Amino acid sequence: MATMRANVFHSKGKFGVAETPMPKAGYGQAVIRVTLTTICGTDLHIVRGEYQIKPGLVLGHEPVGVIAELGAGIAGYDIGDRVLVGAITPCGQCRACLSGHQAQCGQSAAGYQAIGGWRFGNTLDGAQAEYLLVPHAQANLAKIPAELTDEQVVLLSDIASTGFSGAESGGVRLGDAVAVFAQGPIGLCATIGARLMGAALIIAVDTDPLRLRMAVRMGADIVLDPKQTDVVADIKQLSGGGVDVAIEALGLQETFENALRCLRPGGTLSSLGVYSGKLHVPYDAFAAGIGDYRIVTTLCPGGKERMTRLMELVRHRRIDLAPLLTHRFSLENIAEAYDLFGRRGEGVLKVAVKP
Repeated sequence: MATMRANVFHSKGKFGVAETPMPKAGYGQAVIRVTLTTICGTDLHIVRGEYQIKPGLVLGHEPVGVIAELGAGIAGYDIGDRVLVGAITPCGQCRACLSGHQAQCGQSAAGYQAIGGWRFGNTLDGAQAEYLLVPHAQANLAKIPAELTDEQVVLLSDIASTGFSGAESGGVRLGDAVAVFAQGPIGLCATIGARLMGAALIIAVDTDPLRLRMAVRMGADIVLDPKQTDVVADIKQLSGGGVDVAIEALGLQETFENALRCLRPGGTLSSLGVYSGKLHVPYDAFAAGIGDYRIVTTLCPGGKERMTRLMELVRHRRIDLAPLLTHRFSLENIAEAYDLFGRRGEGVLKVAVKP
């Protein structure tokens, strides 16, 4: 049996590179040779035991690669094509996809599985490997323009698509005031997304000076450190009574609550954080239910069309995500990469992993 090297999850706190079976493309599937991938905050939730997956699964869900094998039923692609694949792989045919909820692909008359469209490193072997099996390949292989490098597009697979969608789902309009809580990789992309959507004032919140400096580079007008100031009071003063949209990109009770408290009446809280444990909505912050607040959540939009559109933003120089890739590791050193990323050492934002 042909094998490959891959980062395999075993149990809480236990994972590592091992020999695993080489994938084989079936009908409607493709195998790509992974040329670049990353570590995501969700991967940390998994290895820390905060999100459950089955032991033996390969981790990772942000793949760029080259088509190595095509199954039957795939048209318009050739072996050797460079492709970007979204972290979410919709089929395009189920009830959720046909209803416009591609991220929830997997709904059926038989039942509903939340985040059903997130398969890599969740229900299927993921991208921290030499090769990756792509389901529903016709709907999910996005060809990379020749002039773009792997590093220019790899973050589009998940964090950029997710961060931008925080602004999209939040309904940011021309001239809006927006606060983005947490300036990690997704929060930074939410800051970029607010700028792309036409926000007039973008306030970025974080405790890390390096991340606040990057937020300014990515489009924030004002940065606030909650260790140094009352961010809710400051945001209300700066925005004339409250922001139109607050984007929460960390997944903590405190940041969720602060995002809700800084809204103007009729404002929207766009939640991107992955929460572990219980999340409470305070009675007073919720204005007893009469503040006309809207709370929305968003899972990363995926699929070929989404990836193609995001690559056009890069190709036409509307966005540049390369500065967010601060560290690079080989697959063999991925344990070291997880350690660095998990403890936020050396000013890390995103780690690139090259199989």
